[in-house]
Amino acid sequence: MASSSSSPPMKHQVFLSFRGEDTRLNFTSHLLKALKDTGMSVFFDEDQLERGEYISLALCHAIEVSRLSIIVLSKEYATSKSCLDELSVIMDRKSTHGQIVLPIFYHVDPSDVRNCGGSFKASFEDHESNRSVDEVERWEAAFAEAGKLKGWHMEGGKFDRSETEYINDIVAYVLKKLMNSYSESASEELVGIDDQKKKILELIKQKDSRVIGLWGMGGIGKTTLADAVYKEVSTTFEGCYFLQNVRDKIEKQGKESVRNEFLSILLMDKDIRIDTPSIGYPYIERLNNLRVIIVLYDVNDSEQVDWMGVKHFGNGSKIILTSRDRQVLKNGGATQIHKVEKLNEK
Repeated sequence: MASSSSSPPMKHQVFLSFRGEDTRLNFTSHLLKALKDTGMSVFFDEDQLERGEYISLALCHAIEVSRLSIIVLSKEYATSKSCLDELSVIMDRKSTHGQIVLPIFYHVDPSDVRNCGGSFKASFEDHESNRSVDEVERWEAAFAEAGKLKGWHMEGGKFDRSETEYINDIVAYVLKKLMNSYSESASEELVGIDDQKKKILELIKQKDSRVIGLWGMGGIGKTTLADAVYKEVSTTFEGCYFLQNVRDKIEKQGKESVRNEFLSILLMDKDIRIDTPSIGYPYIERLNNLRVIIVLYDVNDSEQVDWMGVKHFGNGSKIILTSRDRQVLKNGGATQIHKVEKLNEK
């Protein structure tokens, strides 16, 4: 696997590859919305390719700067030369840089993909008549390799699950895979923070530590520590959210706007509009059913904690607060407060 120094910085969480004529207006559009509703950055060619940009180079670059690729393998996918080019780049990126690749077999048999058989055989034979042998062989190899990967087989028959259920599963799995990849990156990059991270993880394991405070002066490393802990454990919770710069956001957007945005993402409901001081029903019931981990970074007023509704989250939830003021953490309900120590030169 290539080193991170030889790779461009990541820009997108997900690259979405699909055959537009097959799924653009149904499954893929619904999957795209579900992914974006979680706050993920998704590369979707119609949204993000600038007019006049050379499509092949643009797509290659988009794949390079994405952490994960989802391939919607539909009946007509292999008829498209651009889709097969895209797939070849994705599979090459998987081989050379370890990119996560998740196939969705949409109304097609995975064995037909693995063997380039069924209707796909005719597609490749058609390409052989007007493309070079080497190019078609490269496409076939990438296509067959994608068919060997673990993914979702959506048969579409009357006994199959609904597309909504599949999409919910896919989004949850993508979030988990991304969090795991972030955790691995953090463990490699954050040399010297392990000791403090272990202390916070021990507090998270304790049943009576619902609210944990990270206290320290500005620039000492509270963000780095909170981020490392969050990435380590967030996949074990039903919901997660890292709300950065609470103080600045509230000053710029207002308390109501920040809280509505916060709850909308956690509850996956973009229509949340609460303009009263307290959160009422049915939102309290929905929050009570969620076991979440939340980070509220840079809190400067304990009332901000109560305002965000953290007391309503379900059993086993963990809330990490960071602040420069120890008293704010104490008044905000932190039962455990960790003083963040400055990292030494080593």
